[in-house]
This record gives sequence, structure tokens and C-alpha cells, in this order.
Amino acid sequence: MARTEPVVLVHDYLTQRGGAERAVLAMTRAFPRAPLYTALYDPIGTFPEFADVDVRPSKLDRVPGLRRHHRAALPLLAKTFSSMTVDADVSLCSSSGWAHGVVTTGRKVVYCYTPARWLYQTDRYLGKHASGTGSKRVPKQAVLGILRERLESWDLAAAASADRYLVVSGVSAQAVRHLYGLEAEVLAPPPAINAAGPLRSVPGVDPGYWLCVSRLLPYKNLDLVIEAVRASRDARLVIVGDGPDRARLERLAGPGITFLRGLGDDQLRWCYANCKALLAASYEDFGLTPLEAALFGKPTVAPHLGGFLDTIVQGRTGVFFERPEAGLIAEAMGRLGEIAWVGEVIAEHAAGFNEARFVARLREVIAEEAAKLQ
Repeated sequence: MARTEPVVLVHDYLTQRGGAERAVLAMTRAFPRAPLYTALYDPIGTFPEFADVDVRPSKLDRVPGLRRHHRAALPLLAKTFSSMTVDADVSLCSSSGWAHGVVTTGRKVVYCYTPARWLYQTDRYLGKHASGTGSKRVPKQAVLGILRERLESWDLAAAASADRYLVVSGVSAQAVRHLYGLEAEVLAPPPAINAAGPLRSVPGVDPGYWLCVSRLLPYKNLDLVIEAVRASRDARLVIVGDGPDRARLERLAGPGITFLRGLGDDQLRWCYANCKALLAASYEDFGLTPLEAALFGKPTVAPHLGGFLDTIVQGRTGVFFERPEAGLIAEAMGRLGEIAWVGEVIAEHAAGFNEARFVARLREVIAEEAAKLQ
């Protein structure tokens, strides 16, 4: 039976600027004619390049406020995707918990960043600072408690509906195997930024700072990074990103700590090119920002955990610390300063994760799945 499209793309929601959205942009370049289905689309909140894509949001997108506050849509997203049918030979679902539940008429390939963090890593996702008076942790925990059994059943069924699973890293492959009993191919996403593009300086920021590029969420442990930097004499820190934890982090920050948001790629490139090194302190399913920093020859300080194991080489492209603790971060910062880093070697490492490799493999996978329909 003929289908409407040869390939369609599906993503959870396009409401923010993060690594998953960067990967989706690479998918749109791999399949430039493919429409992109999603639950919510906020053109202002996400990357402007999506304006050139045939984005098709769900009916949920019409609900006032949800574009700007997508986490409030959590109780509605499973039904949204279960009610969404895409007609294509192959559907490529970019998912960290929702898009894999879409109904497809052809083959379904899931590109999984991680099995739903809010469902299987609740404490890590909500963060230790999301508790206490006036916090949003209690209602979130209550909602998850009420919905957990139903959402777990839905999630398992959604995973089982896939014909093929791809994942971003080795730890994600382990999680998919453990939770779903599925074997997944590791296909690391490319560095999100093109180092060869133009640079535009950020007013009021002088070179030589430590850099964080992150969503401002409790589980990112940026409070520990701030504490570590404040303990280091004369250290300066630039934090690029936005999110619901911004106000708390700004209260913790002191002199020498700068928050930036809404940067274009030209200014983000300048931030990477002029930093001393990148700092990261959270568990990540894929260590994307170290690759971006590496494109500019900059090393990274990060925890010896998760996806950072795939993208950082100890002593060659960065320095690890064992646990997210301010003291250990500060100690690793000191060790980084004792090493004579070779920018060309660091950049060569990042080049192995280039977009051409990612796009070529995606096209091979989609072609293989389409051939099974013959």
C-alpha cells in the first residue's frame, strides 16, 4: 500500500534549545523533505532553524501556556502521541520518553537519548534542590506517583512497537537493554555547532573564564559548579543557558559569575573559543558539550559517569572527577591546569563525531528499513 511520505520525523517537543533539538536539526538535514511531527512547537523557545522545516505540531499545541511550560503537559503527552498517526514508509522518532509512542503505518525507527528520565530516574531528574517550602517537587512527585504504573505500561508498549532502536551512547544502550529487553545500535550525535562559522564577542565578557553550557535544571548540578568556582581564587565562570532553576542559581552566584541566555551560534562559538575549559557536573546520557568545546581545542572537566565516558579521553581531551561534589570539581580544575593541552589533538578527537558520519548512517538505517517493505 502506498504511503503519503517515504520518511517522516517525530520529536517529543520543540520548546527549548538543547542537545536533542540540535540532533533533530541534523536529522532534518539528513532528510530535508521529511515533515517533522511534534507535540508542542515554540518557535521563540527553540532554535530558529526550525522555521525552515515543515513542523507539524499536535492539537496540544493549541492549549495556552503549554509551549512555554512543556513540563506541565506531562500527564497529556502519552495520549497525545498515542493519538497521533503518521503515514510514511519509515518514521524516525527522536525520543527521550514520548515520540516513540506515535502510531505509524510503516516501519518505526527510534533514536533514543534515554528511556524516560522522569519515569526511571525521578530523583535525578527532579534534583535534590526541588524540595522544601514552595517547591514544585511535591506536586511533580504526586503526579508521577499517580501516573507511574500507567505510564510505565505505556512506555514498555511504545518501545515494543519499534522495529529498530538506535541510542546515543553506551549507557543508553545498557538502559534500553535493561528496561525494554532490546538491543540497540549506538549512533552518537554530532557536535551541534560548526566551529568554522563566524564568531561574535559577548559584551562585558573577557577571555579566560571557565564555561558551562547547560539547561538550568536541578539535576545539572550547576550549584556545585558555582561552589567550586567560588572556592578557586580569582576564577571566573560563564554559564550559558536558561531554565527553571535560574533564579536559585543567580542567588548562589557571586562576583565573577555571569549568566547568558538567548545566544546565537556566533556568540556561542566565541564563548567556546575564548574559555579556559568547559565544566560539567551532571549525569548525562551523552556528553555533547565536551565535543563542542573540543572543536575549539578546549578540554573539559566532567564526572566519570554516563555519556561522558563516550566523548572524553582522560588526560587527552579532559579530566574526570569521580562524584558530583564541589570539592572534587575544584580538585579536578586544579589538575586540568597542570596539563599542557594540545588544542589540535583535542579538536581531532571531536572531528570523529562529525555530522557527515551521523547523516550517512541514518540514511543507511532508513534505507534498510524501507527495503523490508518491498
